[in-house]
Amino acid sequence: MGQVSYRDPEELEAAAAPPAATIAPATTVGPVHLTVADLGRSLDYYRASIGLTVLDRAGGSARLGAGGRELLVLVEEAGARPSHGHTGLYHFALLVPARADLARWLAHAIRDRVPLVGLSDHFVSEALYLSDPDAHGIEIYCDRPREVWEGRVGERLTTVPLDVRGLLGVLPDAETEPFDALPDGTVMGHVHLKVAAIAETVAFYRDVVGFGLMAQVGNQAAFLAAGGYHHHLGANTWESAGAPPPPRGTAALRHATIVVPDASEHDRVLARVDAAGQAVDGSAVRDPSGNTLVFEF
Repeated sequence: MGQVSYRDPEELEAAAAPPAATIAPATTVGPVHLTVADLGRSLDYYRASIGLTVLDRAGGSARLGAGGRELLVLVEEAGARPSHGHTGLYHFALLVPARADLARWLAHAIRDRVPLVGLSDHFVSEALYLSDPDAHGIEIYCDRPREVWEGRVGERLTTVPLDVRGLLGVLPDAETEPFDALPDGTVMGHVHLKVAAIAETVAFYRDVVGFGLMAQVGNQAAFLAAGGYHHHLGANTWESAGAPPPPRGTAALRHATIVVPDASEHDRVLARVDAAGQAVDGSAVRDPSGNTLVFEF
């Protein structure tokens, strides 16, 4: 990602929507729904490698979570192909409660030879990256204390190599540290999307939905959040500039969930989206790149 330089929102070449929209500070991210090609294969991976628990399985779908909290829903479409060159999911991000939890997961990954695609220090957080059997991106991360980064996300959000030795050093013995599953208190911390263009993405999520723009990397990436968090939504064009949504028959994002505090906030957000002329179907909306979000409370 490199060092993120904050740009004043007025510098964005985005649609000039009124800047007054603000989503409730208590807004969070809920379960992510994905299409997979082989449900059994995916469940094996998410249980053994990631440490999620199967909460329910019925027909061709399953709900997974941690500590009884639903985090991921998988829907099988036999033969679905990985999505490349389209908009959609870049990764979903599982936030563990403490640094020791992240260290414990990394020790498990090393011991059980779980393939990783990245290990990064973002200043606001420490993060591990994976790719599931359908090429869905996954992040497992822990936040640094909020007082370290609050109000400074735009100037400090970065990507540098993770101090693996330092992280594992919080455990008494990384080689023997037990790991059975992701801990109670694990939540969906954020969702990072592949989008066709950053300007229109910011114009939608900031000016219409009401998330704050926390940081931006030119016309390549943007990070948005409610309540001053470093980001609940990420968006980039690294693999998807000008791209269409994935076609039918693709293992792709079905929808991400945005959880607002109450019915009034739910209705206010959807009314803003509808007034902006963006598609609304019940509680589901599609962003300018065709990514679907469902608003719940």
